[in-house]
Amino acid sequence: MQASNVSFANHVERAGFSTWVEKQLLTLMFRTIGPAPVGLAVGKRNSVIPPGVVPKFTVKFHDLRTVAEVLIDPETAFGDGWTKGRIQVVGDLTAFLEALYASLGEVNNGVGMWSRLRSQWTDRLQANTLEGSRDNIHAHYDLGNQFYRLWLDSQMVYTCAYFSSPSVPLEDAQVAKMNYVCRKLRLQPGETVLEAGCGWGALAMHMAQNYGVRVKAFNISREQISYARQRASELNLGDRAEFIEDDYRNVTGTFDAFVSLGMLEHVSREDYRQLGGVIHRSIGDRGRGLLHFIGRSAQFPFSRWIRKRIFPGAHAPSLREALEVLEPFDYFVQDIEDLRIHYARTVEHWLHRFEKSSEQISTLYGSEFERAWRLYLAGSIAGFRTGTLQLFQIVFAGAKFKPAPWTRAHLYCSSQKNTTCTPTTF
Repeated sequence: MQASNVSFANHVERAGFSTWVEKQLLTLMFRTIGPAPVGLAVGKRNSVIPPGVVPKFTVKFHDLRTVAEVLIDPETAFGDGWTKGRIQVVGDLTAFLEALYASLGEVNNGVGMWSRLRSQWTDRLQANTLEGSRDNIHAHYDLGNQFYRLWLDSQMVYTCAYFSSPSVPLEDAQVAKMNYVCRKLRLQPGETVLEAGCGWGALAMHMAQNYGVRVKAFNISREQISYARQRASELNLGDRAEFIEDDYRNVTGTFDAFVSLGMLEHVSREDYRQLGGVIHRSIGDRGRGLLHFIGRSAQFPFSRWIRKRIFPGAHAPSLREALEVLEPFDYFVQDIEDLRIHYARTVEHWLHRFEKSSEQISTLYGSEFERAWRLYLAGSIAGFRTGTLQLFQIVFAGAKFKPAPWTRAHLYCSSQKNTTCTPTTF
C-alpha cells in the first residue's frame, strides 16, 4: 500500500502538481470515483493517471476550486460544473457516465447521511402540494412545445418506448408501447379509462381511436393540455378523449380502468396513499390499472442535480415504495415488468435527435440549458444501462375483477387487439 501511494504521488508530481493540497485533492478524487478508466486534468496541467489504469476518458477541471467543490458535493457540483463549462469530458459523454456509475457502485454501496439530509431539504422546498406540483410541472413540461418537438417522436410521446428489436424506429416503438399498455389493460370497446398525467395526449387518443374506449385524461401542464385538445379535435376524437387541466387529486367519476405513464415520479412518497385512494374511488374493486414509472432497485434519494436543474419535485421509487400505492386498498398485483433496456434505447434516440438540434436549442434557450439537458439525457442512458435506474410497469386489479389470463401470450401479439394469439419470439 505504501509503495502504491508513493507511485501515485510520483504520477501527480510529474503532471506538474507540487503542493500538499493539490496532491490531497487529486488523491481524494480518485478514491471517490473508484476504479473507473479515467484520467484527471486541472487547468493547463498534464492529466494524472493512477498506476495500472488505462484511461478511456479524461475529465478536465477548470481549476482546483472546481475539484474541491466536486469532492464536497459530487453529483450537484459535477452537474453544475459541466453545465457552466468548468468541467469537460474528453471521450463519449454517455460511455464515460456509464463507466463512472459502474465504478461508483463498487466504492459506494449507500448514500451518506449528509447527502440524505440535503436531499430531504430539497424534498421540502419542492414539495408536491397542489400548488407546488403546478410549479414543478410548469418548470419542466411548459418549456415550450417547440423544444420537445425537436427531439421527441412525431406524436410527442415522452415515456419509454417498446422495441421488438433494437433496430425498430422510435415512432414504431412508441406505437408498440401504447399497444402493449392497452393489451396489459385488456381494454374492451365501450369501456371508460382514467389517465392521470397524460403528457401531450398520445396514449389517450390511441386508446380512443384504436380500442373504442372513452378516456378522461388529467394533467396540470397547460401547454400539454392545449396541444392534446387541439390534436384530439383534428382527429375528431373530442367526444372520446377528454383532456382536463387539473390535478389527479381532484379526479371525480367512476371508470373501468386506470392508467398512468410517467406520473408517479412526480408524486411525493407521503402522498402515495392519497393516490391509491384516488385510484380506488375511481375504479373500485371491479376495475384494473397500470402504473408505468421510472424506479430504483433499492430505496435511494433521487438525484438532487436533476431535481435542481431538470425535474423539480421528482422521485424514483423502489418497487416496495410503489406498492404503498396499492397495498392499503387490497389491489392484486397481476404483473410486474422491468423495461429498463427499452428506456435506455428510447433515450438513445432522444439524445441523438437532441444533438442534431443542439445549435437551435442553444439559440433558443442558451448554452447552459443545452449542456444541462445533454448531461441529463446522457446520464439517463447510463443509468438505465447500468441498472441504477429501472422502468417498471405494474398491472393491478381489484378483488372483483375477472381473473387474469392463464398465460402472458396475449401480450405478444402481432395484432394489436387480438388477445388469444401465441407469443412471438423476441
